[in-house]
Amino acid sequence: MTEGLEIQELWSQIRADARASYQFYAKDIDQSEAKGEPRLKRGLRIGRALFWAMLMKLTPARRVLLLIAIALLVFPGGEVQYGNEVVFRSDTSPLHIVGGLLLFVLLALELADRVTMKRDLEIARDIQRWLMPEVPPQIPGVDIAFATRAANTVAGDYYDAFMRPAADGAGAEPSAEPAPHLLMAIADVAGKSVPAALLMATFQASLRTLAMSPSSLAVLARGLNDYACGQNIGGTRFTTAFLAELDPATHALTYVRAGHNLPVLARASGAIERLETGGLPFGIRPGTVYEAGTGTLAPGDLLVMFTDGLVEAENESGEEYGEARMLQTLAERPSAGAREMLKALMASVDGFVGPARQHDDITCMLVRTL
Repeated sequence: MTEGLEIQELWSQIRADARASYQFYAKDIDQSEAKGEPRLKRGLRIGRALFWAMLMKLTPARRVLLLIAIALLVFPGGEVQYGNEVVFRSDTSPLHIVGGLLLFVLLALELADRVTMKRDLEIARDIQRWLMPEVPPQIPGVDIAFATRAANTVAGDYYDAFMRPAADGAGAEPSAEPAPHLLMAIADVAGKSVPAALLMATFQASLRTLAMSPSSLAVLARGLNDYACGQNIGGTRFTTAFLAELDPATHALTYVRAGHNLPVLARASGAIERLETGGLPFGIRPGTVYEAGTGTLAPGDLLVMFTDGLVEAENESGEEYGEARMLQTLAERPSAGAREMLKALMASVDGFVGPARQHDDITCMLVRTL
């Protein structure tokens, strides 16, 4: 039943589930009306609102079933008279049993819905995994590692690393064909779960398609933005992203930041740089022109790209992990390989968060030049 979990671990999971459930239902209620009221009255008001929020998430038939079950569970039993004649007599126990059975039937119906939906989501998760690489490309002099962890079954985060044709004449002699460059991308679609996952799939398709033409990174970013604007129905969906293109021969780096978290470039000397050049997130304003930043990775430099789920991970007290802890973890292993550093970084986040439930997708990509 417990799959080997200790009592303390089970209790931690119960507390995390209870907190997450409360936050889920509390989103639908207005607690401002209860401010300033006595504690008991405020608790009753909030409890009634939470019950109503739960009730309204059921279908009409299941709402009736739940109310009947609750009524039977609290029915005191005894006799019902009409005039001097007893028209109904019952002990309490049978009514409680019927109410319990109705609650079990309701649980079975809800569980069947959840299992069906979970099966469909697991299929979507498998498809989503196929869209992202399982292993990094093998490039001499470049060590790459990446990892992603969804908050739900499917995620709105995206990462990719593949070779693409270099822009005409970039990094090659006039008579030679340009050598392919390494394109690295990390993105975060606004929102979570299925809607974000669907938009992530369209972003992946557009990136892979546009990247096959030998255009500059700024032109590629503009094309992605125009495509995202065309898919942003209602103007509520946008995508933050960071695109970087590396010349494997010279380690020259070109990048565009589209409203994404500032990537960290940890130099072998110990200096920390932030890659800021870019523009708006994709999908906000059509025709946006993106500026590309440039630089060169020296041997031993480490480029860290991540989504906000990493630095905004919260523990049970609501405290965020923060970039300061991330930088401290990086500083503790100045010469570690990309895979070792990624493992240490994810372990640091897990140790800080503890049993608290993950509230956002976490994705991280590290690149170290050798």
